[in-house]
Amino acid sequence: MLTVLGVVFVTATGLLVWTWAGYPLLMALLGRRAEPAASSEARATMVSAIVATRDEASVVAARVANLLDSAWPADLLEVIVAIDAGTPAERVPALEALAGDRVRVVRGDAPAGKATALNAGVRAARGEVLVFTDSQQRFEPDAVSALVAALQRDPRRAVVGGALHLPGDRPRSTRSPVEWYWAMERALRTHEARVHSTIGVSGSIYAMWRASWAPLPAGLILDDVYVPMRAVLEGRRVGYERAARAWDVRRTSAEQEQGRKVRTLTGNYQLVALLPGLLAPVRNPVWLQFVCHKLLRLLTPWLALASVLAAACMATLAWPRAVAMLLGVVLLAGVLAALVAPRVVRVARAALAWGWAANGALAQATVNGLRRRWDVWT
Repeated sequence: MLTVLGVVFVTATGLLVWTWAGYPLLMALLGRRAEPAASSEARATMVSAIVATRDEASVVAARVANLLDSAWPADLLEVIVAIDAGTPAERVPALEALAGDRVRVVRGDAPAGKATALNAGVRAARGEVLVFTDSQQRFEPDAVSALVAALQRDPRRAVVGGALHLPGDRPRSTRSPVEWYWAMERALRTHEARVHSTIGVSGSIYAMWRASWAPLPAGLILDDVYVPMRAVLEGRRVGYERAARAWDVRRTSAEQEQGRKVRTLTGNYQLVALLPGLLAPVRNPVWLQFVCHKLLRLLTPWLALASVLAAACMATLAWPRAVAMLLGVVLLAGVLAALVAPRVVRVARAALAWGWAANGALAQATVNGLRRRWDVWT
C-alpha cells in the first residue's frame, strides 16, 4: 500500500514541480543560449488596429483615442471597431458614432462571439499588418512600432505577441497573485520565443501579417492561442516583443479572475479539439512546449489533490499518533492566530481565495472540456 501511495506521491509532485519550475527553468537556460535578435527600426507600412468589443461606447472611445495617439505615422494607422453581434442593441448607435477619418466601425458576424467580430474587422481592414487588442487596455506610444519591427525583423515570423502589464506592475505598487503569475508568463514567453515560438500570445496586444490571416471558426474562445498555434503548424514562428507594452486599466478580484480563467482554460480544451495536430510531435515543432505550457497546467488541481492525499495517507499509516498531534497543533495555531493576529488571518484568507479561484477554474474548465461546452465567451 505504501509503495503504491509513494509512486502516486512522487509522480504527482514531480509533474507539479516540472510544470511550474522545471520547464520554465529549462526554457530560461535554452533561451539564454539562443542569440536574441538585434533591435531594428520598423519600416513604414499600413497598420490596422482591430478592437472586437461589446463594451459601452465611452470605454471603446477611450481605447480608440489611445490607439490614435500611437507614435506610428497617422497616415499609416487605422482603427477598426468590430461590434460583437451579441452587443445590447441600445449600445450599438453610440458605438457606430465613433466612426471618423481614421476609425471604421463594422458589425460583427452572427453568431455572436469575439471570433466572428474579428472576422468582420479583418475584412474591413486595409493594413498589411493587423494589430489586435481589447477595450480595457492602453498601449504605450511605441507599442505598435515595436510590434511591427519585431514582425519585420524575422521573416519566419507570422505572429508577434506583446507584453501585457497589470496595475500591480507599476512602481511602488503591490502585486496580487495574478500579477505575479503574469510576470512569470512574460519571462517564460520571452525564452520560448527565442527557442522557437511562444505558446500563445495575449489577446490584448499582438500583431500578424495580413497575408497569414485565415477566418476564425465561430465560437472560438482563444483567438490569441489558436492564431499563433495554427501558424506554427503551418511552419511559421511566433515571436514575443517585451518592448511592446499594453497596460490593463482594471484590478481584478479573485472571483473575477476565476471567471476569466474558466473561459481561457476551457479554451485550451477547445483548441486541442480544433487543432488536433498540436498533439502530434511529428507535426508540432513545439510539441514539448505546448504540452508543458498548456496541457500539464490543466492537470494542476488533480495533481495537487493526488499529491496531498497520497502524502496524508502515507503519514497516517506510518505515524497515526504523530499525524493526530500535528492536526491538533495546526488547529490550535489557527485559533490563536485568529485571536491575536487578525492580519495574518486576512492574508491567509486572501491566499486561500486566490488558490481556490485558480484551482476551481481549472476544475471547471476540465468539466467544460469533457462536456465540449464552449459557450463561455463573455
